[in-house]
Amino acid sequence: MAKAGESITIHGKTLKNRLTMAPTVKFDYAGADGKVTDLHIQHYAERAKGGVGLICVEATAVTPGGRFGENHMGLWEDAQIEGHKAITQACHDENVVALIQLNHTGITANPLCGEAIGPSAVKIRDGGMSREMSLQEIHAMQDAFVSAAVRAKEAGYDGVQLHGCHSYLINQFLALKTNLRTDEYGGSPENRARFASEIIARIREVCGKDFLISVRTAGADPDLDGAIRVAEEYVKAGCDYLQVSSGIGPIDPSIVPEGASYNDVCALGVYFHEHFRGRVPVSCVNGLLTPEAVNDLLEKDLTDTVDLGRAVLADPDFPKAVLDPAASYVKCFACPRCQYGPGMPKKCPALMKRMQK
Repeated sequence: MAKAGESITIHGKTLKNRLTMAPTVKFDYAGADGKVTDLHIQHYAERAKGGVGLICVEATAVTPGGRFGENHMGLWEDAQIEGHKAITQACHDENVVALIQLNHTGITANPLCGEAIGPSAVKIRDGGMSREMSLQEIHAMQDAFVSAAVRAKEAGYDGVQLHGCHSYLINQFLALKTNLRTDEYGGSPENRARFASEIIARIREVCGKDFLISVRTAGADPDLDGAIRVAEEYVKAGCDYLQVSSGIGPIDPSIVPEGASYNDVCALGVYFHEHFRGRVPVSCVNGLLTPEAVNDLLEKDLTDTVDLGRAVLADPDFPKAVLDPAASYVKCFACPRCQYGPGMPKKCPALMKRMQK
């Protein structure tokens, strides 16, 4: 059975352990130019030194219009490559595999940055309507994702992750609530997966057979079975690694076994792991704030890797406590709204406690 400290090789990239850093957004560290700052570099260097085997750098915009805000990091132009080299170097110095998550916000676009566009015209949060993308616009957006992946490779990343969950553009193509199309990009799970599948195939073509391609996919859009059918299309297209999280659709609470040490989002990953066992590695995420919870998933062979979010924001050394029961760590306080998150005053109580030690 997998243990947290065992290495795992994913598409030729060897992770020194089964602990990975989830793509937790720090977009308020960037400026309007979308370039990496010293704050980004320090942030990821600290987590690399903390002991994870892989870091997935936060959601990074593939076009200026697809940003969360005017201070969101990007890879939409070559001038942004140089700063990313410092992040990959900080990871590689600690023998940590480095991926970067590529994203476009779609219908949830910040109006200060771009138009709310997506697979279909649907009602959006301000009461207005999004605009349906034409086939030409869909292909141009795919070009933007592929170009960003090429820049990521030049910056030294070992691979990329497509952000296919949490209600952003790729997820919007998956969800029946936001994809009402009747052409080749709508309808069946295979058609709704096509937008991302074509991106995956093209990244493989231009970035080469050794480049790792991951998708952070929604585990329940429109339901668990439908989400797995979508993921099958990703795997056929060349996806090497599935990191499962929540999406637009609701999660059936009955998927969590009685007495389980994990929540419903983690349960999606557990189901994906069983389905893809022996074919594609799967990662679980969400609410894993103690070494006991992490080790329980791995020791029971319920997942291949575990994504850590708030736990490594609260204390970059959290992985050391997972790997060594004698090691101490500062536990995340599970604030209702993460005080380490973007736009927050950076008053994370765990971080402040750690700094006082």
